[in-house]
Amino acid sequence: MKIEIRLDGHEHGVFETDNAMPISQIIKRVNLDKSLILSYKINHAYYVNEEYVLDRDSMINCITAKHPEGYRIYQDTAIFILAKAMHTILGDSHSLAVEHSIGDGVYCEVFNTEVFTAEDTIRVKQEMQRTIDSDLPIDKIEVRAAEAIDIFKQMRRQDILTNLKSNYGESVTVYRCGKYYDRFIRPLADRTGFIKEFDLVYEAPGFILRFPGGAKMDITQPFELPKKVFALHQEHDKWLDILRVYNIADINDLIENYEISSFILVEEALHEKKIAEIAASIVQNKKIKIVLIAGPSSSGKTTFAKRLGVQLQASKAKPIVIGLDDYFLGRDRTPRKENGDFDFESIYSIDLEYLNQQLNELLSGEMVNLPRYDFTRGVRNHSDRNVQLDEDNIIILEGIHGLNEMLTSSIPKENKAKIYISALNQLNIDNHNRIPTTDCRLLRRIVRDHQYRGYSADETLSRWADVREGEEKNIFPYQENADYMFNSSLTYELGVLKKHTWKILHSVPSNSPAYTEARRLIRLLSYCRDIDDIHVPYNSIIREFTSGSVFRY
Repeated sequence: MKIEIRLDGHEHGVFETDNAMPISQIIKRVNLDKSLILSYKINHAYYVNEEYVLDRDSMINCITAKHPEGYRIYQDTAIFILAKAMHTILGDSHSLAVEHSIGDGVYCEVFNTEVFTAEDTIRVKQEMQRTIDSDLPIDKIEVRAAEAIDIFKQMRRQDILTNLKSNYGESVTVYRCGKYYDRFIRPLADRTGFIKEFDLVYEAPGFILRFPGGAKMDITQPFELPKKVFALHQEHDKWLDILRVYNIADINDLIENYEISSFILVEEALHEKKIAEIAASIVQNKKIKIVLIAGPSSSGKTTFAKRLGVQLQASKAKPIVIGLDDYFLGRDRTPRKENGDFDFESIYSIDLEYLNQQLNELLSGEMVNLPRYDFTRGVRNHSDRNVQLDEDNIIILEGIHGLNEMLTSSIPKENKAKIYISALNQLNIDNHNRIPTTDCRLLRRIVRDHQYRGYSADETLSRWADVREGEEKNIFPYQENADYMFNSSLTYELGVLKKHTWKILHSVPSNSPAYTEARRLIRLLSYCRDIDDIHVPYNSIIREFTSGSVFRY
């Protein structure tokens, strides 16, 4: 029997034996520190624990917290331990809601109890640490849905029961630690002791569960709340209260009761109202002549820019859209990554001097010939587009570096408005199974890449880590520089995206490194009912990724 060993996807060695053997023994013999390994992935296909016995040729990928999939396991296991600690301290009467990511952690609130205080946060943190220090086993068990319903009825977990109704006759995966039970759609670590570091920070009315990061997977800096992003999340919370939607089951109920069309109209109206407010504020300030729009991949920047342009016109302004891509340096001057590839996401791939020169000329009232970049040849050319600003003109410049002051360093701040846009999802599967913001953007990108670029889901998933790395470097550090923020997430969008991604995700082959990620997304989408595109307005941000938009891209 030949066993290929990998560590976080990288080759580590080959182990050969004539006998069936549990993974724990194999790992010991190849000199890997199993205390760092959160889970084991067999043949790219499924996760198992260290007691799993191999009896045929296989590939084991040992997943640590430094791997993107391992980091999710670390986060969910920490959330499980948090929920257990809350249950120990407050019992069944409380309701813990893990709401959304913020900074290096997730924001949580506690309901059905008295006001949750900073002292309560300390108590919960101490109980979590006791659970971790005890290195308790976290058992993954299969029970009949009827038994799971009985368990979670006793725990008053109505959020879980709603999703279990449709699976009454099936088996259900449940996680147990001592007498505490919970349900997670993603795998957890086998023991509580795998969570080496965490922190709880009180932020009324809730608290933030922080996760470690960096090469050493530690928490060294005091928590700094990104106030503007947090306020945007809180604003969206109010929207959810208005719409009375909190989990996927609430959207499914609207579909089942034929109320989804009116719901979508209200949510899209809230989007339009927010865009109109931003446009009115910009026009009111006569000094603003340049609007810079930035945000991570698949946040809907292009559609937002077009809808903002419409609202600016409605406020009697005349928007002029300038493409930042047309200011790329020639290939001979483009910076490269360590592996030798062109680094088009670096701010130094843009001709900053020429961009600032032309913007200053425009602000001075001069006629400017805007460039056009030839991506095939990698050179910048003159175009037939000559522009001169009049009193009502406002330049719209959209690109990933829009919030970085270096991009327009020579333009006075009073002449600029910076807008940050991202899809900050707050719709979850249940109170403890959150849907990361990155998942919504990833699903959008899978649809768009397949629809307009001919990429398979396998290709998009394989590139996603590089995309995320670029965002962490070039976008997120500057998000608090924004003057305005817009959340492009639509609560109903997963039901729309499901139809477009279902077959594409199922086409990812089982021998692909992206297979388990595709299956994870499929499982997420399996909780959603389909929503027909006919319900989606033609100017919706979602149309940028599916089809049928009134805008040209």
